[in-house]
Amino acid sequence: MQIHLVDGTYEMFRAYFGAPSAAGADGHEVGALRGLLRTLLLLLDDPAVTHVAVAFDHVIESFRNDLFDGYKTGAGIPEDLASQLHPAEDLCRALGLVTWPMVEFEADDALAAGAARYAPDADRVVVCTPDKDLAQCVRGAHVVTWDRRRDIVLDDAGVRAKFGVAPASIPDWLALVGDSADGIPGIPRWGAKSAAKVLDRYEHIDAIPSAVEHWDVKVRGAATLAGNLEAMREEAALYRVLTTLRTDVPIYETIGDLAWRGADRAALGAIAEWIGEERTLDRVGKWR
Repeated sequence: MQIHLVDGTYEMFRAYFGAPSAAGADGHEVGALRGLLRTLLLLLDDPAVTHVAVAFDHVIESFRNDLFDGYKTGAGIPEDLASQLHPAEDLCRALGLVTWPMVEFEADDALAAGAARYAPDADRVVVCTPDKDLAQCVRGAHVVTWDRRRDIVLDDAGVRAKFGVAPASIPDWLALVGDSADGIPGIPRWGAKSAAKVLDRYEHIDAIPSAVEHWDVKVRGAATLAGNLEAMREEAALYRVLTTLRTDVPIYETIGDLAWRGADRAALGAIAEWIGEERTLDRVGKWR
């Protein structure tokens, strides 16, 4: 069996910016909810999709905000998108999907924890997201990420081809290069190519020699890179903590609990009526 773990927050952002704006029965914006319903039904229409969970950022802030003042917050998220995030969780539950609303942790942490928990008993775990953070969860061809919009699956070889490093080095790569989406500045002058080349040799930041003369990998501007890293070792270590996904998120569902047994007719019907998607219910392949 395959396990599909869906990045619900990403799907909502994708739907908000990609689907037409629409008003619900009460006049509130529901365009992203319509897009979410349609894309999840498309996923569930695949016979290979049998066990599913969806993770959301119930609040945007997490424990990482306590560690670093510059970490991302909910500031700047359009209000008419933010107002649809909690109803999106209700929609997923009405569809009969296991739903993980994260507060202390992030949705990415839940996906990472789910991948770690279910991988030993599954034929394959598919993490449905294009988010580069989740590339660290990839294990061979057994745990992969899937960008559904572009239909791109990244296994171990795919991660190495795209980022130049092994999945285990992704947190280090992000710590050095930075991640503007999460508010992580990175280390000055460390770019994607230089970080990949150095980490391909040393794997983790703490294994990179402090003195450039001890490096046995040739990188343009190595002296500057080494100097900047040495001057910011503490910051680099903190950034790596921020970019490392947690696998100790309290997830209690068994692999059997993830089996999709159908949508709740009454609950999903009420949501569909509110968002004006009654005709879409014809696409629901299973009811309970």
